[in-house]
Amino acid sequence: MRVAILEDDPDQAELTRLWLTHADHSVECFGDAASFLRAVRRDSFDLYVLDWILPDLSGIEVLKKVRSQHADFTPVIVATAKNDEKSIVEGLESGADDYLTKPIRQAELVARVAAILRRVGGRKPEESGIDVSPYSLNSGAKTLSLNGKKISLTNREFELAHFFFRNAGKMISRSHILEEIWGIDNKSVSTRTVDTHVSRLRKKLDLSEQNGWKLSAIYQHGYRLEKVDA
Repeated sequence: MRVAILEDDPDQAELTRLWLTHADHSVECFGDAASFLRAVRRDSFDLYVLDWILPDLSGIEVLKKVRSQHADFTPVIVATAKNDEKSIVEGLESGADDYLTKPIRQAELVARVAAILRRVGGRKPEESGIDVSPYSLNSGAKTLSLNGKKISLTNREFELAHFFFRNAGKMISRSHILEEIWGIDNKSVSTRTVDTHVSRLRKKLDLSEQNGWKLSAIYQHGYRLEKVDA
């Protein structure tokens, strides 16, 4: 999974990055709120880990911007030395999904990250509150149908479709798709590979207003699958 860490202490950021990398996550670190906010506008991640006390904006202010201004509901863990009940409640009420007090412990961090990603990423789209009709996905059999008619898809095409439906309404960057579906970073292969597969998938699934879904290219960023009125 892709994790973005906002932490102004370089040693703490590197240690956290190493722990999560060893747990098979892809990690990017940012030392200030401005660079973090620029990154999440152009790229997509599965989880944010935010320090509270930062040189520019606080982690809570960043969280509020992400939630309200960017309409970004990517799961968030707040990590901070603030361990009083009032601060914990403030963090959670501001939109955090979990709260870690410093000093951060490796096993606890890895376990909490895994727990959040299981909750939000391991479920079928319909279990996440997403109405995928008139499509129907069977994750076990890796089949997808439209109005009851099965669509012929390769395994990779099914995984790509499932990934889009699971993240419906969210902008997904090309580099995120490459890591999630191909298991490679965008330095290894042209993102044209993504564009080709997305174009093929759009045609096969007949993603159109008639079927209540639209798969749009976001210029210089990636794609967004969203439900629309037929």
